[in-house]
Amino acid sequence: MSTPPLSATAPANDPTFENVWDELVWRGLVHVSTDQEALRALLGGDPITYYCGFDPTAPSLHLGNLVQLLTMRRLQLAGHRPLGLVGGSTGLIGDPGGRDSERVLNPVETVEEWVGYLRAQVERFLSFEGDNAARIVNNLDWTAPLSAIDFLRGIGKHFRVGTMIKKDAVAARLNSEAGISYTEFSYQILQALDYLELHRQYGCVLQSGGSDQWGNLTGGVDLIHRVEGATVHALGTPLITNADGTKFGKSAGNAIWLDPAMCSPYRFYQFWLNTDDADVVARLKIFTFLDRSEIEEYARLTESEPYRRAAQRRLAVEATAFVHGEAAATAVVAASEALFGQGDLLSLDPETLRSALRELPNAVVAPAATVVQALVDTGLVSSMSEARRAIGQGGVSLDGVRVEAEDAVLSWSLPGGVSVLRRGKKTLAGLFPDS
Repeated sequence: MSTPPLSATAPANDPTFENVWDELVWRGLVHVSTDQEALRALLGGDPITYYCGFDPTAPSLHLGNLVQLLTMRRLQLAGHRPLGLVGGSTGLIGDPGGRDSERVLNPVETVEEWVGYLRAQVERFLSFEGDNAARIVNNLDWTAPLSAIDFLRGIGKHFRVGTMIKKDAVAARLNSEAGISYTEFSYQILQALDYLELHRQYGCVLQSGGSDQWGNLTGGVDLIHRVEGATVHALGTPLITNADGTKFGKSAGNAIWLDPAMCSPYRFYQFWLNTDDADVVARLKIFTFLDRSEIEEYARLTESEPYRRAAQRRLAVEATAFVHGEAAATAVVAASEALFGQGDLLSLDPETLRSALRELPNAVVAPAATVVQALVDTGLVSSMSEARRAIGQGGVSLDGVRVEAEDAVLSWSLPGGVSVLRRGKKTLAGLFPDS
């Protein structure tokens, strides 16, 4: 099975599932929740309003957030109404979960700027048209007017410290050397207040988030029950890890960001392309809109013909198209194939090629440098003599053309004025002119 052309249609839920809850379960998106039967009935009935929050603790969302964005999109496609919350107030505080020390508080001006970035990203994944059009909300709108006294009297009185310190994130910090400040300890109250306000303003009855947020999710459920006497729900998606147990969305300790300026579409595509066989089917379920029959076929191919990596290629294409658009996905597929000998380097988009070369071993060299020197500068060989020997053996190419002469100089013939060195069949390096 070859990689199919990119779809020109909007993503859709799998029509073989009559209830979106069943599809969420099949895709492995339900790790923990409130009453499952009640949730299934709720999501199979009239449209409801639901929300998920994103804190501006960085200038971009990342792959962990993408799980939530895809879950929101699936629920909206089923007819439900999404609220995307960008945490202008909670972003000033910081969730203590997943950390063993106190978060460094960012300046107010920085958080305000990041709110705008995240809002724009969230908007790209939801529809703002039709009867179930999405809304974007900012929790600073209802927390900023609150005085400390109003907050303590109106909200704080509904929380018991004994219950709060038992929450996993808080308990872990209390048992650490760093401890936890009152600032981060109060985060769970602020998130619960968000749910209460959205319930009051929009009739919101479901909050989704990562399972590591479960204590915060249920805090809102409990607060609404105490204050309003209403029953609402929470859904915790699993934390995505690789088959070896390492955290998903990390590469050499760096997050895979959704902002193309922080993680190029080429790097994003390569991340998915390198998915392990043991993880790829689960990733197809969570990160694509392929239906069950298609995913089952890729599971069969992964089992019977793993060397073809058909599932990885489809995953990489679909995820890149969803996040960066079909044009970007097409461009990075072409770049990947051309760099590894299956396409024309001269036909590539210049910026995509430059982005791809930054992900390879690369060097900035003098425009008139020799190929021998460039081989050393990029680390493809360890010495000038080894470089000459490699050329003499016919094992070096420049911009797709075999280098015949030891005194050959760089040609900078590719789009964007860059060059690609190849030693052997698979060892590549990028070259940028020192202008």
